[in-house]
Amino acid sequence: MVVAGKIFRFAQQLPLADVAAKLDGYHIEEAYEEGDYNFTLITEVAALLPKENMLNGFYSHDYVMHVFHRGKTVPLPRTVEALFSFAQAEDTTFLAIVEKKRVANFMANKLSEILFDKVGSIVEARIPPETLRDFHLKNPEDTKITFFDNVDIPNVNKLSLYGPDLINAQLFEDYTKHGDLWYVVARSKETGFVVGVTRDASVTIFNSADKNKYLEYVNKEIYPIILESI
Repeated sequence: MVVAGKIFRFAQQLPLADVAAKLDGYHIEEAYEEGDYNFTLITEVAALLPKENMLNGFYSHDYVMHVFHRGKTVPLPRTVEALFSFAQAEDTTFLAIVEKKRVANFMANKLSEILFDKVGSIVEARIPPETLRDFHLKNPEDTKITFFDNVDIPNVNKLSLYGPDLINAQLFEDYTKHGDLWYVVARSKETGFVVGVTRDASVTIFNSADKNKYLEYVNKEIYPIILESI
């Protein structure tokens, strides 16, 4: 019961109506040949669903991996697919991709190429350490895990705290003086979700597998804290 994703934002503005027009019907086929093997690799956007200030859909991409089979290496086509959601919040357009970080990063770059003809127009929606700290302080009694990086103590790369009593831990205040808050796991008072949030806006819900609930959560609770630091 875990659903993971990552949040991005537009580095340059594009109305959601234009986003929908560029993505609607997007379908590319590429022939792949290797020895006796022939595949058609497809990249497409499907099931676009516009909502108020939102646009949801699925992005899928075929690729070829090589596997060992009966004494030789053979190509094998695979498909990676993920739910995505564009959302307009104030003057910022967010993109949530409901997949693990590596795949989400790959898809964000592909969507940037489709929409802007280049990589780099969709970027990470980074969350500063002080904003993560505020996220923790809004519900300190339900913070379970904190990680710190950029530690200034020689030969110490990272610091972490675990446990239900972080609200009373003086170590938390001490660690904030020596490093930057990188990762927080806390329980949402409103939804009851146990959520992990990192500075690069990777968001994981540990007690739900509902992807639509995931999108609802990031819209209500994560986008506002990102907007605070833009």
